Amino acid sequence: MEGTNSTGEANGLVARVKGLLLQPQPTWERIDAEPATIGGLYRSYILPLAAIPALCGLIGALVFGHSALGVTWRPSISSAIGTAIVQYVLTLIGVAVLAFVIDALAPTFAGTKNRIQAFKVAAYSATAGWVAGVFGLLPSLAWLSILGLYSLYLLYLGLPRLMKAPAEKAMGYTAAVVVAAIVLFLVIGAITAPVAGLFGPGGGPDRSGSMSGTLAVPGVGKVDLGKLEEASRNLEQAAAGGDGAVEPVDPAILESLLPASAAGLPRTSIESASGGVGGIGGSRVEAVYGEGDRRLTVEVVDMAAMGGLAALGSAFNVRSDSRTETGYERVGTVDGRMTVESWDERDRSGKYGMLVANRFMIEAEGRGIEMATLKQAVAALNTGALEKAARR
Repeated sequence: MEGTNSTGEANGLVARVKGLLLQPQPTWERIDAEPATIGGLYRSYILPLAAIPALCGLIGALVFGHSALGVTWRPSISSAIGTAIVQYVLTLIGVAVLAFVIDALAPTFAGTKNRIQAFKVAAYSATAGWVAGVFGLLPSLAWLSILGLYSLYLLYLGLPRLMKAPAEKAMGYTAAVVVAAIVLFLVIGAITAPVAGLFGPGGGPDRSGSMSGTLAVPGVGKVDLGKLEEASRNLEQAAAGGDGAVEPVDPAILESLLPASAAGLPRTSIESASGGVGGIGGSRVEAVYGEGDRRLTVEVVDMAAMGGLAALGSAFNVRSDSRTETGYERVGTVDGRMTVESWDERDRSGKYGMLVANRFMIEAEGRGIEMATLKQAVAALNTGALEKAARR
């Protein structure tokens, strides 16, 4: 992993990330055998990847702001930067603390104490969580950061192998480390806000073989290991073409899916964009419909290769439901597709989104429009065309 120049290190970083996400078992075998140092792991892997959630969250907050139940606010620049810095620093410290916990627990589960191997486990198992942080760039996709829970599967595969724990102890060892990781996550979250507040006001309102069985994770629920393995194979197949890159759909094709009118409202504008870096790209198109006080925005985002992480949602049975006096927010599954919706009765505003073919996010957001109308606007799009485009 430690290259001799910046280009070599960058290529090695991308290759290692792809290996862990697409071929985790053979990649852990290579990691187990290769030499490493704690400093080298930080320089070549932890420092750049741990920056993804912090940096993407910073950009997303400053450009798009934070939204909840129809209310959008943007933090001050100093507050957003402060939050990102504190989050980043605490994440780097958290990796070290988790590595010490992994190393200390090894004898309890018939494993072998090895500080370097423990740091490998802590660093590489966090890959999915860090990469999923890219969803923080776009508020409508931020909820997909939960798919970083794929890191639990990486931990389950790599922990017993690198720490030389017997297979029958793997589940208990993993569960113990996950509990420690959750505590660390809560501590980091509790520290980030008040420390970041020192930089300025936030500006927001107060509010090896086949796997089977389940892993109970506090605060998450039961994780189906069989589905995780299947999702891992699907990820590999999704990236099988050419050099492994999945090309985003041409924005012109996405534009053709958006009608000239929706919910009885004429289209007033439409815009599209696409781009990519390091073999990972995406495209999006957004149309605005409006008349009088009624306004509707329909957006289609192609996450391309990154959408493969969305296939993990069924393994975690991702769902949530939160309510206030005037509305609610939900994440769930409808007809096998992950959905997200929110509604504020006070100003009759809300949004509804659906994930199609594990890579396209369709979202309708409106004000002065009923939730049923938002759902109809999403359902009216030709999802069959998107599924066909995903198979190309």
